[in-house]
Amino acid sequence: MDVQQTIIDALKQAGINATAQRIAVGRYVLLEADHPTADEVKAAVDKVFPKISMATIYNTLHTLEKAGILRAVKLPHTGRVVYDRNMEPHYHMIDEESGTLTDLEAQRVKLQHELDKEYDIHEVEIFFRGVRKTDQ
Repeated sequence: MDVQQTIIDALKQAGINATAQRIAVGRYVLLEADHPTADEVKAAVDKVFPKISMATIYNTLHTLEKAGILRAVKLPHTGRVVYDRNMEPHYHMIDEESGTLTDLEAQRVKLQHELDKEYDIHEVEIFFRGVRKTDQ
């Protein structure tokens, strides 16, 4: 199956009309990019649709998020929002030198809390900060 058909099928499965603009945004965010910002999505999609507006980019990202295809992640202390295609439970590592955001599988992090009696917790977001070791 080709890449475009994969995007069309994912959109249809989520009940979203597969317009050409949505396919272009979906292709970039879901298959090509790694935690892109809306500006990065626009720059990539501009190559196919040079007159696409930021409103269309944001509306499409919101539609994909609402459909459960991707999630918006607000980075702590910066307010910058990136879009994450990984819908499995996971955490993030922010490389302080490169600014790269890397997914960390949930099973690699042990988390214990005693908040169940006080809160109905829907999601946990954890960001680790550091630098990748060079001997790895």
